[in-house]
Amino acid sequence: MQSRKLPLTWVGMVPFTLFALLFLIAPTMYIVVGAFRTSDGGFTLSNLVNLFQPTILASYWISIRISLATALVGCLIGFALAAAVTLGGLPKWLRGPVMTFSGVASNFAGVPLAFAFLATLGRLGLVTVLLKSWFGFNIYTHGFNLLSFFGLTITYLFFQIPLMVLIITPALDGLKREWKEAASILGATGFQYWRIVALPILWPSLLGTLALLFANSFGAVATAYALTGSSMSIVPIMLYAQIRGDVLQDPHLGYALAFGMIVITGLANLAYVWLRVRSERWMR
Repeated sequence: MQSRKLPLTWVGMVPFTLFALLFLIAPTMYIVVGAFRTSDGGFTLSNLVNLFQPTILASYWISIRISLATALVGCLIGFALAAAVTLGGLPKWLRGPVMTFSGVASNFAGVPLAFAFLATLGRLGLVTVLLKSWFGFNIYTHGFNLLSFFGLTITYLFFQIPLMVLIITPALDGLKREWKEAASILGATGFQYWRIVALPILWPSLLGTLALLFANSFGAVATAYALTGSSMSIVPIMLYAQIRGDVLQDPHLGYALAFGMIVITGLANLAYVWLRVRSERWMR
């Protein structure tokens, strides 16, 4: 009788599978279960009900606002940049450096990014000092504050825009030249081609990328904490404070807070996957 052997091609999946189980799936399930437990181990829904406290709702709301703002602005600027280097009249040699920078900048976050913006736009930052010395213009006396909603939004855009460029560029490459030529033969202008042909085809990709950028911003914590400390009570910072010092005085309420983040980011990622599958049908 011939023995059945496991194909060696599956061996490469073992480290990744173990890594995902230990550091992603198992902690996620632990949080989900903890959100529905009491301190003595019983089942309860009170932890989820307590999420509707004014302070927690306010933290969710400001996190959603920042995520939406950075996702929308990141999509607009990133799409314009990707279209310029892909379909525009810019020199072709620019595409390589732009894509390389986007790959690096999309992963540049945390303490280094916060320090970079403090050194540039902080009260004693380079740009702040130069504007004050050369033009007598102090951005802080005119309402700007890096440690605010607007300042955090600008900081997040540093990695949101490059991420948009990386994701939308393949979709732009998928626009077939024949479509534009056919529209031109039929008498369509460039604006009409984009409005009637290109944008409807790209629309699922754009919406999917918007959802992904929203999830990416909603879950960011290191940059926000390093930049603002505890001055802005967004959900990741509140959760981080709960893990370090139990500021909510209820560890299972902290699990519920994390569970709410999992639900929101999970829905955003599911929307991205679904819309990405729809967009790929047009690109085949």
